[in-house]
Amino acid sequence: MTKYFQRKKNISESFVCHDCKQEKKDTKWFEDLKKEGKIVCLVCYKKWHDQNYRLKLKKKSETAKNQPISIKKETGSSLMSAIYENNSKYLLGIRHQSALEEDSVPQETVDLIITSPPYNVGIDYGSNGDDLTYEEYLNFSQTWLKNCYHWTKPTGRLCLNIPLDKNKNGKNSVCADITTLAKKVGWKYQTTIIWNEGNISRRTAWGSWMSASAPSIISPVEVIIIFYKEEWKKTKRGISDISKEEFVEWTNGLWTFSGENSKKVNHPAPFPRELPKRCLKLFSFVGDVVLDPFFGSGTTLIEAINNKRYVWGLEIDETYIKNSIERIKKECSLNINNEDFDNKNLEQENKRDAEIH
Repeated sequence: MTKYFQRKKNISESFVCHDCKQEKKDTKWFEDLKKEGKIVCLVCYKKWHDQNYRLKLKKKSETAKNQPISIKKETGSSLMSAIYENNSKYLLGIRHQSALEEDSVPQETVDLIITSPPYNVGIDYGSNGDDLTYEEYLNFSQTWLKNCYHWTKPTGRLCLNIPLDKNKNGKNSVCADITTLAKKVGWKYQTTIIWNEGNISRRTAWGSWMSASAPSIISPVEVIIIFYKEEWKKTKRGISDISKEEFVEWTNGLWTFSGENSKKVNHPAPFPRELPKRCLKLFSFVGDVVLDPFFGSGTTLIEAINNKRYVWGLEIDETYIKNSIERIKKECSLNINNEDFDNKNLEQENKRDAEIH
């Protein structure tokens, strides 16, 4: 794709936008190279970018019907990447990349992020260490939260599933601390949903038994914190697929449903399909772009595909990627072929990423 726009920064003088014809005093504007150097404002540029991106998604899906999905195997940071084709047109990519790498996803292309990062409670995730000091864990969290902020559109949202607090290696207010970090990197806070999964295991630690000396309190709930980037209200109308009954029930901030069986999905800490399903239908439109930067067992991807949202997934563990592919094939009825891509295919996907960006 020809580079149509060249970004200009730190311009102090006012100018007239070529598209909306209004006088602007923005510090950011764009030179439209296609229109012989005409200058457009930031609002008109974003409008063009959003329309152009959606047109490319539509064109890709229409021209690729009856084609199987191919999983690209390559060296370097991106081990596998799924090309969205036929009945999998909503699957934008499965990538063996880290949420700590800013270039893992094109910037300002995501409408909704749904994820549950490592809790740092010593779970064996394979490729990921889950035994950081609490300070290291907060630094880790701040990095990926900042990247997610860059990846979302101005109206982008983040649904973050984390524990309310944790007791391992000392008591820590995880929910409060992560909320503070998210706001620090730019996210704006909207609300918190309490998820009562009813997971109360057989208790053995009571603190001071039947005494006010030092009783131990266990909170058998998790939270889903809702953040947004710049504006909470989406001015651009879309298609909502949520029913009246679902809307009434899910806008109650206490969600009660069971957790997922880890053995069933071959992952030590999965969330159930009900969680991303509710977030998708409540906080995004049909056709929006969704991302899970810690997709693990692939649950968010499955619900996004089945509910007609375009979706990216990032994961650093190769075993989870392979297991997720098999699960997606089964639960989304997709035709995925595992085959090596030649250099031509690699160049084509890199070009596609550049176009979306």
